[in-house]
Amino acid sequence: MPTPAAAHVNTLLASYPDFPKPGILFRDLNPVFADAAAFRSLIDELAGRFAGKFDAVAGIEARGFLLAAAVGYAADVAVLAVRKGGKLPGAVLSEEYDLEYGSACLELEIGQLAPGSRVLVLDDVLATGGTIAATSRLIGRAGYALAGVGVVLELTDLDGRSRLGDAAVHTIVAL
Repeated sequence: MPTPAAAHVNTLLASYPDFPKPGILFRDLNPVFADAAAFRSLIDELAGRFAGKFDAVAGIEARGFLLAAAVGYAADVAVLAVRKGGKLPGAVLSEEYDLEYGSACLELEIGQLAPGSRVLVLDDVLATGGTIAATSRLIGRAGYALAGVGVVLELTDLDGRSRLGDAAVHTIVAL
């Protein structure tokens, strides 16, 4: 039986064929985020799944910010922003990762938490795993421990989970 969060996702998830380009089926979680009861169920499940196992949450730009802010508030823990390259001031760590055509860069400000802090990484979708894997490496390089990974939607045919090693991964809905 699906969890309340999974039931909301299954009901509200929108799909757009051929977006942003032909051959891609875009899965849109915005209708789930726009429904207060659905959003609360996502936050409750993600925070509850890892309760007591994290000292901070890291949200990946951009929709991961929504999840991390809400889980951080619910769990009364710090929130870290993992941003696209060139968006953060001060001393940052950078991590490049491969995309289908080219590469991208993520950054994390250093010194925000005590060394060894347990950080839960949150994002909306686990697809090929490149973004979450790069974020996990940033967490380790910053001197923190990866507490786990939480995502709303996992696209299993893209096998992104295989890029995350032995990280504890919780997915609300897998397609």
